[in-house]
Amino acid sequence: MQYRHLPFEQYFINTSEDVNNTGRATYEVKYTTVKYSHSKLEKKLHIEHEVDYEIHYEEDRDVIQLNFEKSSGLMDWVTNIVEFSSKYYDAIEFEDKLLQLRVHHGWGIMYKSIKREVRSKWLKLHEAHPDAETEVLGWSLGSGQAILCCQDLNFNYGVKPHLYTYGTVRPFKGTRADRERLKKYLDTVCTECWNFTDINDIVTYMPPFRGFVMINRKDVSEEVKRTFFKLLNPYQYHTTYDHAQLYIPYEEENKED
Repeated sequence: MQYRHLPFEQYFINTSEDVNNTGRATYEVKYTTVKYSHSKLEKKLHIEHEVDYEIHYEEDRDVIQLNFEKSSGLMDWVTNIVEFSSKYYDAIEFEDKLLQLRVHHGWGIMYKSIKREVRSKWLKLHEAHPDAETEVLGWSLGSGQAILCCQDLNFNYGVKPHLYTYGTVRPFKGTRADRERLKKYLDTVCTECWNFTDINDIVTYMPPFRGFVMINRKDVSEEVKRTFFKLLNPYQYHTTYDHAQLYIPYEEENKED
């Protein structure tokens, strides 16, 4: 079966549980919640974080879909502000050289807490539906988890998912010496990467430090300029990805490809 993607705005409605009540989700989102601690000290003090994900198979499109939830609750914001980078893999080989992968510390620990479970559930569905394409979705915090998931599935199974994220963050960090190589590597882990952003969505510049990168950023803003005061209004500019007209240029681009 030839792969058929949904309208871009529909992926946002699905992954946001239709936060703006403008459409209807194509499936009922039932997240699996996994609790974890950032450190031994947090575990000792019974401080827990949560990560929420959902995975299912869509027979009509022959697609395995993974969906990662946005920030939800105080502890997710604690995770978001633990911004410094840390080693993710010791090194991987890319273009006949070793490449050190570094990620946002909080988001990296979050994904590591579920990666074996995600791999196991994905592999089970893949074995049942070996010809199915894989889609990975995420909004806000979930976009970082989605990007990490794509790299994980590609590195371990060679699959190249279709990535669709909204209000996208920048989980990977490169050094001055390897930043361009990191971007090139991340471009190889997906069949297609659609990371949608609004120029006045402050979340899409997180973390706001040099070296953090986003692959294939796609601007869908209806605004012409980025302004300081608009950046302080995420309730508007971080939730408006459900309008079909925003994606008309990219739908045309996708048809041409």
